[in-house]
Amino acid sequence: MNRSRLLAAFCLGSLLPVAVHAATVASTSIPDGTYTAKVVKVLDATHVDVVLETGQESTLTAGRPSVNFSKVQANDQIKLSLIGGNVMVYLDLTAH
Repeated sequence: MNRSRLLAAFCLGSLLPVAVHAATVASTSIPDGTYTAKVVKVLDATHVDVVLETGQESTLTAGRPSVNFSKVQANDQIKLSLIGGNVMVYLDLTAH
């Protein structure tokens, strides 16, 4: 009995990275609009990894020179507007 539970846990654990990777989407495939997202990682001042409220993960790019992600941190909540897969404006909803 314990062996079958261990095997089941191992199988589920090995499938988890595949399921997480499948949720990553290209920013250009996200429809234009306003979204709330959680920052996973700031790559540089013009690129940020986020998880959208839909559970999709994506790397977003600043759409104009005034958009600078260097002021946000991992786990911050941001509200952003996407046009053509690029962030045109965002607001950090997390109080620091």
